[in-house]
Amino acid sequence: MAERRGMVVKNVTEGPLTVRLASRSFSLESQEETVVNATEVRDVTLRDCLQRRTLAVVRPASAEETEGIGEDASGE
Repeated sequence: MAERRGMVVKNVTEGPLTVRLASRSFSLESQEETVVNATEVRDVTLRDCLQRRTLAVVRPASAEETEGIGEDASGE
């Protein structure tokens, strides 16, 4: 089975957006992008934002991008 990867997501709303995941929270201005790790991809809140189309998937994250946030994502 392939290793799970994180992804780059983008705020596609016209205003700022704060996302409160189980492991951390982050705020994005309109059209701003951030990286979420493989564990966060499965978070119910993130999935809800994707379904409501307030966030959009830009592309899969590279290993280098997900290194910075760590697998536990305990930092804010």
